[in-house]
Amino acid sequence: QVKLVESGGGSVQSGGSLKLSCVTSGLTIPGVCRGWFRQAPGKEREGVALIHRMGATTYADSVQGRFTISVDNDANTLYLQMHALRPEDTAMYYCVAARRSFLPLEGEPDTWGQGTQVTVSS
Repeated sequence: QVKLVESGGGSVQSGGSLKLSCVTSGLTIPGVCRGWFRQAPGKEREGVALIHRMGATTYADSVQGRFTISVDNDANTLYLQMHALRPEDTAMYYCVAARRSFLPLEGEPDTWGQGTQVTVSS
């Protein structure tokens, strides 16, 4: 059974930084895509950053250059380093996984974590 457990969310001021972590279990690595989606109040979920089976990464335009996704396969942990945070980054952030070689940002992951809240104040 695949399990994704996020941590690292919190409240920061605009311009601040946070690093999210996601401990994964039950995944057959490297046969999966992993990444982060988010959902702000009143808005649809959106893909933020993904790392595909061959290691390529995809970022939403809104976070390009500010967020970095990385993975430590030995520790079964996925990270999202976030810099220059903006109030519009406020959302619940979800760790996701998909059993395929590539997942587009608008795609539907197979597995979701429980989420970790990120709140950015102006």
